Amino acid sequence: MKLGIMVRNMGPASTPALIAQCARYAEDIGLDDVWVCDHLAIPPDDAEGSGGRYLDPLATLAYLAGITSRIELGVTVLIVPYRPPLPTAKWVATVQELSGGRLLLGVGVGWMAPEFKALGVNRARRGALTDETLDFLNQCFAQDEVTLNAQRFLFKPRPAKPPILIGGSGAHCVERVVRHGDGWMPMTSEPEKLRAPIAELTRRMQAAGKAAPAVIPLGGLPLGDRVAARERVQAFAEVGATAFVHGGRYTMFDEFKAMADQLALVR
Repeated sequence: MKLGIMVRNMGPASTPALIAQCARYAEDIGLDDVWVCDHLAIPPDDAEGSGGRYLDPLATLAYLAGITSRIELGVTVLIVPYRPPLPTAKWVATVQELSGGRLLLGVGVGWMAPEFKALGVNRARRGALTDETLDFLNQCFAQDEVTLNAQRFLFKPRPAKPPILIGGSGAHCVERVVRHGDGWMPMTSEPEKLRAPIAELTRRMQAAGKAAPAVIPLGGLPLGDRVAARERVQAFAEVGATAFVHGGRYTMFDEFKAMADQLALVR
């Protein structure tokens, strides 16, 4: 099973030098992927841990694409209704093109009301906006010529479509994966909670004539106990997960290195 790690694109650890050092090290020790997250407008009273400093996730992945060569590059998750469809599709295609096809596109509907307010986006329409953008994104990767707002245009470059991994839970999430996605990104550190949802999602994907879904949970492993961590990863694989992303806090490279080294030993 593939193992990935979060690289902090927020707070004091989000300097260009440290982000680059962490991503390169994860690649050097054989981890499968590195991931960043998405926030655009953190209110002052909710800025603990980040100070409100967040780098744009797709810009960060474009930066990492230029300084790595093998490791896959993911966002968990890009809040789709924050951004208009066409610029989003262009960013996604550009990162996929420049990285040589290494993008893993986790997407979500979002939840933080102050961010929607700052962006002038109707939070009540976040599900509908997400579906509209994902439908458009899939069209862009399916054909060179697309139409938006009654205007035909060429969508190039058009590299291979990155896997679209839907974040969230519940019936709406399952439906979104089946209609628009290639997999699911739940947030949990407990494998057994995924057994029934993965079985149901797999059944729905097969009924729709689609491939079995990738399932990539984001959570934490007990890295201080290698045996327990390995057993946890094996339990995730047993219920149907195809990969796991470990998220942990750090402020300096030595802390990231220790965490990444422990994760690499879980295999």
